[in-house]
Amino acid sequence: MDDDSTRASDDERERAALELREHLVAGRLTLEEFSERVELAYRAGTVSDLEAARSSLPVAAGGRRMLHPVRATVGFFAHIVRRGRLRLGRRSAVVSGFADVDLDLREAEIAGLVTDAYLFVLFGNVDIYVPEHVGVDVTGLTVFGHRRQWGREAAGTDAPVVCVRVIALFGTVDVWHVPSDLRGSYSEIIGALRTQQRELPR
Repeated sequence: MDDDSTRASDDERERAALELREHLVAGRLTLEEFSERVELAYRAGTVSDLEAARSSLPVAAGGRRMLHPVRATVGFFAHIVRRGRLRLGRRSAVVSGFADVDLDLREAEIAGLVTDAYLFVLFGNVDIYVPEHVGVDVTGLTVFGHRRQWGREAAGTDAPVVCVRVIALFGTVDVWHVPSDLRGSYSEIIGALRTQQRELPR
């Protein structure tokens, strides 16, 4: 029997997920790519399925130019969209004063397994988009507004975590856990997630 057809064990799946996490922190994977590959790893039935989750990634660490981390996103009386291959440092901040901010982290890279995003919202709205297999911890103080999470969070215990710390006055903060197969404009993503699943319990 070919070794690649050998059934994968739970330990082998966990090791594959940990390796993918290391590649994420090294900057070889975006959060969305990490999410997709981890899902493949956890669903793997054979060793060859696990290798598919690791495809095109080096076994050992290799050199790669690191992007400068995003420190702050600031908007006043504006609509700000941050997306693409952003590099998140261990700490970043979003300031929204009478502004709408879309912070799309699906293609982001992270500098560590835990990153803190501080949100200061005054008469504004902040929407954060993350892949399903990335953990999100939302805490803080909201006065005359709301903070909510939508969709399904499928993060494992070893998944990277984005800690969202909110201080909001007349402000709203929504975190959207976006499945990898869900595409479209932000309004289409929001509509689909609202239709598919109600707000996550607090």
